[in-house]
Amino acid sequence: MTQSFSVSRRRFLGATLAGAGAAALLPSAKLYAQTSIRMQLSWLHSVQFAGSYIAQDDGFWSDQGLDVALDAGGPNAPVEPPVVAGTALVGISAADYTAAAVENGAPFKILAVAMQKNPFVITSLPENPVNEPGDLEGKRIGMALANAPVLEALATLNDFDASAVEVVPTQYSAAPLLAGEVDCLLSWETDLPVAMAVQGVESQTMLMADFGYAVHSQTYIATEAAIAERRNEIVALLRGEAQGWDLYRADTAAAARRTVDRFPDQGLDLAVQELQAERQVPLMFSELTDAHGFGWFTDETVASNIETLALLGRKITPELWDRSILEEVHGA
Repeated sequence: MTQSFSVSRRRFLGATLAGAGAAALLPSAKLYAQTSIRMQLSWLHSVQFAGSYIAQDDGFWSDQGLDVALDAGGPNAPVEPPVVAGTALVGISAADYTAAAVENGAPFKILAVAMQKNPFVITSLPENPVNEPGDLEGKRIGMALANAPVLEALATLNDFDASAVEVVPTQYSAAPLLAGEVDCLLSWETDLPVAMAVQGVESQTMLMADFGYAVHSQTYIATEAAIAERRNEIVALLRGEAQGWDLYRADTAAAARRTVDRFPDQGLDLAVQELQAERQVPLMFSELTDAHGFGWFTDETVASNIETLALLGRKITPELWDRSILEEVHGA
């Protein structure tokens, strides 16, 4: 781990130098053939995927013999179709989406879990805070109606009355909260609260994962056929990915700057990316990953996921998860 960080850190510093003279300081191009593969991201380019950008830029994948293309996701670019079709070898999804796809016949396996804690939070203002699930009773929550099962699952897990919460259909924006139209919002920890903080607005967030809402997010998926036929490539991909995220953790501010510089036309705000990068760390890293490595999950965390997913109407079994790839990646 220490040696990998030292090497990648030198590459990172070298990559920031400009001019032809700096090029001579960079590692020489690989002389052997690289296997070209694609990884499908779950959303638009941002620091949410900075570990992957580091793996690509710092040669962690090329060191493994891979030439990896990162395909952006978004509202019109779902993850599952290109992975099923074989266009992408691996996709980044979430356990609830993958479970739904499997119920419809998709042959997916979850191979690694980037976000150890689900990023869903209840966002409120300090003068009218939601500190625990029971505080939702009697309040107005802004959210998409499609997320009603999430609220109901949280109520079941924490024994409060979901019918005592007024659901106000809203767009995904902090504006209704700031205008007093709602008392709280269902959001990700790393977006609306971050945007508010950068604008100088203090908010309160209640992480639902701290109250039993266990749904693995930013998960790496592949088809059973890909695992059987291209296992070495998947192991190499996730090994480089783990190295990238370890370096990200060591310097989130540098990862944010790199992301903004990498995508100058995406309209990324550096302050937002820096705070998002910082707030991702406790979601992605834990005592479990410290002990076993990036992306790790256990039979116990899988069992918790199955319980929560059942409340969301998804009936799945532990076979949806396959830890054997991670065991090769981390030498378990």
